[in-house]
Parts: sequence; structure tokens; C-alpha cells
Amino acid sequence: MIIFSGGTGTPKLLNGLREVIPEEEITVVVNTAEDIWVSGNLITPDIDTVLYLFSGRIDSSRWWGVKGDTYRTHEAMKALGHNEVMMLGDQDRATHIMRSDYLRSGMTLTEATTQLCSSFGVKATVLPMSDDPVSSIVSTPEGKMHFQDFWVGKHGEPEVLDVCQEGIETASISPAVMDALEDEDEVLIGPSNPITSIGPVIELPGMRNILKNKKVIAVSPIIGNEPVSGPAGKLMAARGIEVSSYGVASYYSDFLDLIVIDKRDRIDDNMFIKLGCHVSRADTLMKSANISTNLSIFIKQIFRDMK
Repeated sequence: MIIFSGGTGTPKLLNGLREVIPEEEITVVVNTAEDIWVSGNLITPDIDTVLYLFSGRIDSSRWWGVKGDTYRTHEAMKALGHNEVMMLGDQDRATHIMRSDYLRSGMTLTEATTQLCSSFGVKATVLPMSDDPVSSIVSTPEGKMHFQDFWVGKHGEPEVLDVCQEGIETASISPAVMDALEDEDEVLIGPSNPITSIGPVIELPGMRNILKNKKVIAVSPIIGNEPVSGPAGKLMAARGIEVSSYGVASYYSDFLDLIVIDKRDRIDDNMFIKLGCHVSRADTLMKSANISTNLSIFIKQIFRDMK
């Protein structure tokens, strides 16, 4: 199974999937449009969250970073007058340093990620969506800013006028992702922000056409008219997309076969008929590992029924 991942929502689902699918059979295609260079090193937040999950290092209280990490380097740099956009832990920073050294030695981001997977003992296949740089840029009344500056630096407070992915037109789906898509028919889009976490993956040139020939299930990150977490609502509204599970399905509608929405969502299931996709309901508010596992079992059965 191939899973499109970004942010913290999809890793929670991956935590359940690994209980019902052998990790060796899981391929995660990860958003890289939130990557940013900080203090001389490339930070890939969405890739690192997946690496830390599968290696048992994830801080599950936040769903990012390394559990038990310290921040001595960050604090020392701050004392010297260097304010980083992101608060980086010491163990986390070691990952960034290794990745950046691999890149500087001539490796692609895919090759660097594969090397880190090996070092961490990760059995799943973790693939950057592209080896080309793409950046999610948020337009606000204060000007344009990188997503990390908006979400981390500004705490997501500025009004959002628009969102775009710089570099997406000239970026290519990585060869490794293309190979994975040729070998696998089942694609699961995780419950992550559809604009800045999943959007960059599906907007890569050619990706939507590829997905039209796959069995595609998406899990909605929206319950009612509110995202489970993060700035998805604000970003969807800025792009003119209804903040609802219907809005998520409409964004994916040209390739989507079925959307899983939360059992508490009061939206009328019949609304999805005109989009040409089916709808199923489950507990998608993954407050525990058990709920994540049950949702994964539910999704696995849907894929079986689609065959």
C-alpha cells in the first residue's frame, strides 16, 4: 500500500497501519514542500516525523520531534543572538546534519532519506515526493512567507490571502515514487492538510493522471467545518475550497474513489454522489493507538472490497 503523508495527522494513521500491515509492505510518499534550510541544514519535518515513528523515536505527545530530546544547541545559539525559525532538538538536529552532509556529497533527497532509513532501522519504504525543491508559500497582508514562517514563526495568526507551491511546475515526481506507483494499485491519502501537506504531492506534474488509474481512498482531516488540528481550514478557505469533508473530496474528486469521514460528522452522505465518489464513516479522531488500529483495519477491508 502507498500512503501519501504530511503533517501529524497521517503519521497517527501510519501508527495503526503498521499493526495490520507488515512494515515492509508500506510505502510512504511524503510531502517536501514544508522543507526549509535552518542554520545550514535542511529540515524535512514531514519526512522526519515518519522516520521517527517507524524507528520508535517519535515524541507521541506532540507527533513531531524525538521523545526526550534536549535543546542545548538551540539555547546556546539563541544566547549568541541567533534566533532559529524552528526550535530544533539536539538529536533531531543530528538527523538534519547527516541529511545535509549526504546532500552536499551529491546524494539526492531520496538517496539521503534511504540512507537515514537504514541507519534508523526503518523497514517501511519512505520516499520524498520529489528530489526537486518545492516550497509552500503563504500570502498574507504582511507579505509572502514560507509556510514554516507562517505556522511556526507567526503561529498561524496572519490572515491568509492565498497559498501556492513555488517550484511545483518544474518539479518532477521522484523516480522512486514513479516505480512504487507502477507496482502498487492501492493509494491511501492520509488525514493531513489538503493544501500544504497533501496538495504538493498531488499537484506534481502528472500525479493526478496517475491516480486516476489507481484505487484511491482518502481520510478526511475535517469534522463538520473544523480541521482536527492545524491551519487546514484557514488555508482551504483562502483557496476557495469549502472547509468540510465535502470540500476535501471535491479537491480530490478527479481521482478519488472513496472518502472516509468521521462518524460524528453531520454532513449528508448524499452530497458526495455528485462528486462520483463513495463515502464511509468511522472514528477518525485518533486519540489513541487503538482507534488508529481500528481505523486501519477498516480501511484495509475497504481496499479488499474494492478488488
